Amino acid sequence: MLVLITYDVSTVSKGGQKRLRKVSKACQNYGQRVQNSVFECVLDSTQFETLKFELMSIIDENQDSLRFYRLGNNYKSKVVHLGVKESLDIESPLII
Repeated sequence: MLVLITYDVSTVSKGGQKRLRKVSKACQNYGQRVQNSVFECVLDSTQFETLKFELMSIIDENQDSLRFYRLGNNYKSKVVHLGVKESLDIESPLII
């Protein structure tokens, strides 16, 4: 299923800057960045729960926020992209 993850991490302190880097790195391990604080990740249920748990252990719930949009398996008809920086099809073969 495609999961869209958005986050807002308070960076007014050094701890916040460190949390922001950790959240970004965790999301990069599972998907691709499509905007500054937005990732598209193709995950199964176990991967989704693992990533959600990992992110929840990083953020400060009193200062930061996370949103998960579960778009399902038929997501290609639900995503419309306009403008520059089109994302890669993360399920297609990667030729190096």
